[in-house]
Amino acid sequence: MRWILRGLVAAGLTLGVVLPTHQGAGAATTGNPVQLTSGFYVDPNSNPAAWVRNNPNDSRRTAIQNSIATKPMARWFGNWSNPIGTSVGNFVGAADAADKLPVLVAYNIPGRDACGGHSGGGAGTPAAYRAWIHDFAVAIGNRPAVVVIEPDSLGDFNCMNADQIAERNGMLTYAVQQFKDLAPNAWAYLDGGNAGWVAADVMAQRLKGAGLANAHGFALNVSNYYTTAQTVTYGNAVNSHLTTKKPFVVDTSRNGNGTGNDWCNPPGRKLGVTAQTGGGAEMLLWIKVPGDSDGDCGIGAGIPAGTFSPDLAIHLINGN
Repeated sequence: MRWILRGLVAAGLTLGVVLPTHQGAGAATTGNPVQLTSGFYVDPNSNPAAWVRNNPNDSRRTAIQNSIATKPMARWFGNWSNPIGTSVGNFVGAADAADKLPVLVAYNIPGRDACGGHSGGGAGTPAAYRAWIHDFAVAIGNRPAVVVIEPDSLGDFNCMNADQIAERNGMLTYAVQQFKDLAPNAWAYLDGGNAGWVAADVMAQRLKGAGLANAHGFALNVSNYYTTAQTVTYGNAVNSHLTTKKPFVVDTSRNGNGTGNDWCNPPGRKLGVTAQTGGGAEMLLWIKVPGDSDGDCGIGAGIPAGTFSPDLAIHLINGN
């Protein structure tokens, strides 16, 4: 493993053997994925990067290349990622080969977007979801990774009945346990909504009910626009209601101008700071892919959720 090699060399030891890669390791070794890598992974096949590659003569290409496509961002995995083990394995394998830290989003919970938004869908049954998330975790294996588990899944309880909430909590608890058991060098974060959605004390209880004790931490502001300062204040408030405080990460992909009057492709938003450790949270990350539509709404009318739009990207670059 390159990370073992780096650690031993740093300790002043001389090695006479070639150590295996993370994937080839036998026994699992629990570690800090930030320390096991040399920076965040830039996805060469992200939607913005693919658009740049496929549109060499477009006047917007240079701005999108320089401001978005060359920056570290998350890869989202859902029921379009088939087979899930191959999709995840290829992604983390490429990052591992580059000695970089990949950020992944698991987005396949049954009944997703329960309040009737633009991102409905998910696995067909709880059993199908459990099989899917198990294969997701297995595919990461011992390699370093950051995983955000099911954006919005704890925010839309007001659109669910008690049985549905219990069923969802069971699936999320299972998901957290899979990453803990099968991906020991991955940090898994349960999604905790955003600063304007659910009261901090309520979200703390929801996170606990979804298995937070076995997660590394929680993720905030995914696909939203609240400033980092607002989100850090909210994260600290959530922690104040937890018996054991947990680290959290903040999605800064579109929060450069803060929040507007809507969440769905609103005008006047701007790119936030790129991926880094610290910044008031454990990490600031681009979790939402800048330029990917929130759905057929706002200034993205006619653009389905998850589809990259160069016009939306330019709006975020220019902050208008």
